[in-house]
Amino acid sequence: MKKRLLTVLAILTGMLLLSASIVWAQPAPVAKTGQTISYVTGDDGDLQKGVASPSPRFTDHGDGTVTDNLTGLMWAKDADMAGGLLGWYQAINYVDNLTLGISCGGEYTDWRLPNVRELQSLIDFGHYDPALPTGHPFTSVQSDYYWSSTVVTFMEGAWYVSMKVGYAYFYYDVSTPHYVWPVRGGN
Repeated sequence: MKKRLLTVLAILTGMLLLSASIVWAQPAPVAKTGQTISYVTGDDGDLQKGVASPSPRFTDHGDGTVTDNLTGLMWAKDADMAGGLLGWYQAINYVDNLTLGISCGGEYTDWRLPNVRELQSLIDFGHYDPALPTGHPFTSVQSDYYWSSTVVTFMEGAWYVSMKVGYAYFYYDVSTPHYVWPVRGGN
């Protein structure tokens, strides 16, 4: 009986120590949307909630990469590096094989297609065509659709973001070509 009680106590103590060592991530801060005009009481223009963008918002590294100082994500400076439209699978393949920027061992090779939230993190709803913050350093931004890596689970489709207005949409046909904007970092 004593041996069983000591075993249970040892297991419970181990579980307590394990759970005490888990570090829970803090929620990510939500940035202001950029909406400054209020159309209805309680909308973003009225409440002005969220974290203000850091100044400067972006750091241009001079090597074809730009870091968003709000999210910590690194983006390709050229928003049309692929040189045109690609289907979703071609977009995934393109970013998987991309080398760009300068790292300690050469160029970065861990580029990927951003998820829909990461792509929308660039959006400033106070602007239109493109819906990006004033003074952004990006080149070749197309006022068109950009693929995300976020899939639509109930069909073979994926989400994309309009750089003209900033809204996200999903499309069932991943062969339909859209633009590609590589990102690295994050989870």
